[in-house]
Amino acid sequence: MKTYGKTTWLIPDCYLEPVSNGQISHEAICVLNTSPEEAAIELTLFFEDRKTDTAFRSSCPSMRTHHIRLDRLISEDGREIPRGVPYAVLVESSVPVVVQYSRLDTAQSELALMTTMAYAVD
Repeated sequence: MKTYGKTTWLIPDCYLEPVSNGQISHEAICVLNTSPEEAAIELTLFFEDRKTDTAFRSSCPSMRTHHIRLDRLISEDGREIPRGVPYAVLVESSVPVVVQYSRLDTAQSELALMTTMAYAVD
């Protein structure tokens, strides 16, 4: 099978809602890896009012998909992504992948689900 995707992706509008009703409000970075190699994923977080954070990692097996739940992701030094704080993510992969971003907001009883393709960089 042919390998599809890019190695660098940008997601400029991320936000982990601090309030949940019923289901947990969360975000996910969905990765599709059509490569014969495992994808090592590095996430760089950019904030409006604090330093850039480069301590988050994940992976996606060869010929698989992986949903990186950002509300469950733990950094190399044991931290979570802060809730209630706007941020952006740079996704860098060791092999070409396809990246989609989704957000489930359950702050109100009416669920809000948003999903979009990340911006691929050549």
